[in-house]
Amino acid sequence: MSELILLTGPVRSGKSARAVELARAWGERVVFVASYAAEPDDAEMAARVARHQAERPAGWRTLEAPADPAAALDALDPAPTGVLFDSVVTWAAARFARDDESILAEWDRLLDSFRAQPWPVIVVADEIGWSPVPMDAELRRFRDLCGWLGQRVAARATEAWLMVAGLPLRLK
Repeated sequence: MSELILLTGPVRSGKSARAVELARAWGERVVFVASYAAEPDDAEMAARVARHQAERPAGWRTLEAPADPAAALDALDPAPTGVLFDSVVTWAAARFARDDESILAEWDRLLDSFRAQPWPVIVVADEIGWSPVPMDAELRRFRDLCGWLGQRVAARATEAWLMVAGLPLRLK
């Protein structure tokens, strides 16, 4: 079983930067899995994506496989030295039109795949439930779904870290 590392925390807490920092130790054959391969809707989101891309080493491969990341990882040649999956929230957003049970089942299959690989995997997740309860039912559902997905990663993770203000706090 591979090492599975969860990095979670609120927005702008330093999760992605810490994930890149950890994955750099795995060498140049790291694969970055972009969990949602949509074109940015606006200039701010495009700048956000570009900033994240610039933070990653140039030699890393980016895998845009939102439909089936596990199958895409299995097909990689040569095999990576590690995988960085960013993020749970964007993965969930791409599936939000479906029912919760099927999303959770698909997530469990993906986590099984991560743990079965011979390389380590970092999963980045957002803690979006730290704010007031949303007034909108769909926003509450999304918040709850992301919380359940994060709990599932944490339960299977070999390490779990909470990022706050750029500082890591080891949870597990």
